[in-house]
Amino acid sequence: MTTATAPAARPAEPRTAPPAVVGAGALIPLADGTRTDYANFDYAASAPCLEAVRSALDEALPLYASVHRGAGYLSQVSTAAYERARRAVARFTGVRDDDAVVFVRGTTDALNLLARSLPEGCTVVVSSAEHHANLLPWEHAGSRAARVVRLPLPASPRQAVEDARAALRDAPDGPKLLCVTAASNVTGEIWPVRDLVEAAHAEGARVAVDAAQYVPHRRFDLAGSGADYVAYSGHKLYAPFGAGVLAGRTDWLRDAAPYLAGGGATGSVTEDDVRWNDLPARHEAGSPNVLGAVALAAACDALTEAGQEALHEREERLLRRLRAGLAAIPGVHDLSLWEPEHPRVGIVSFVVDGVPAGLLAAALSAEYGIGVRDGLFCAHLLTRWLLPEGHAQAVRASLGLGTTEEHVDRLLAAVARIAEHGPELEYRDDAGRLVPAG
Repeated sequence: MTTATAPAARPAEPRTAPPAVVGAGALIPLADGTRTDYANFDYAASAPCLEAVRSALDEALPLYASVHRGAGYLSQVSTAAYERARRAVARFTGVRDDDAVVFVRGTTDALNLLARSLPEGCTVVVSSAEHHANLLPWEHAGSRAARVVRLPLPASPRQAVEDARAALRDAPDGPKLLCVTAASNVTGEIWPVRDLVEAAHAEGARVAVDAAQYVPHRRFDLAGSGADYVAYSGHKLYAPFGAGVLAGRTDWLRDAAPYLAGGGATGSVTEDDVRWNDLPARHEAGSPNVLGAVALAAACDALTEAGQEALHEREERLLRRLRAGLAAIPGVHDLSLWEPEHPRVGIVSFVVDGVPAGLLAAALSAEYGIGVRDGLFCAHLLTRWLLPEGHAQAVRASLGLGTTEEHVDRLLAAVARIAEHGPELEYRDDAGRLVPAG
């Protein structure tokens, strides 16, 4: 672990360099014909690949083959790599000894799998603040939920716990599941997972946590939290290769029909019967995404080795700088569900009076080399509720390992200039996206 110490004239605590990101410092063209290094503030959508992940893939690719299928050497090597990746992900996630770790395509896939694994008569309680990945699967075709209760947006973390407890207490007898995010993809606000778990368990319910936006910033310990299930995606975690994980208790997953029917999920097929495999193969039909699993495990190991606490402290400095700077710009409104000082990960969504979100995002990109996300962020209920009057969408700036102070300062200067003077260029609509008109 490399540290850099400030000169004696400016005493400071040593700071740990974050893991290297592929593409950091890449030069991109601006509308005026010049080039600048890309300031990526869209980590919450997809994080770039870590150099450690690329190295792991370079090592795995020459030995790549189908897993759990062949007696050949490469198949054996790939099978070992796939199961080694499962163990690495289990360590990173803090699973219990008897938990399952099922590889999936991402958080959405994981929670749809869980929705199809619910026991008969299950009541699902979910907040309207959730990302669509944790809001919609429970009501979608194929879900085995008997009933779904959507909670209103809570005015405080305490109310979130009280509302969940009341809904679970009022639910009919039978299995119950509370679904909650660990950190909002809109505001970055951290939800009181431990308190929600305690309340849910007191009412005989289980808890599934969407940790997609949490694990890139802080470690989520499944056993330590007391939660029953956790889901997250590799592409948020600096391993953008189409892999994710659902980890948690085995009984519901073991008793459910396979998520997909096909090879790998089957133990035996005869003219009259199909015998399905046990976990985790039961829900991993088809040829597994070996490289995705290797990438995800490499990202987990790299973040662990770097020390997520040190990375968290670095991000906190950048986040304070960003939020304080935005607060000082007239006409800028930071979206928050709870009090401004409530803990959050490195995500800030905001609007600028008089400048539509799509136009602001386009100008930041074309004129300043800054990438942000604009829209409703696949959390339409929450975002629309938070938007000030006169705004239809917001801009989201999310921080990651490649974010620097210069990036933050460039974003703040650009927003301040656009808020005061508007974009320098004229823009036109091109298939739903604004681009420079010239």
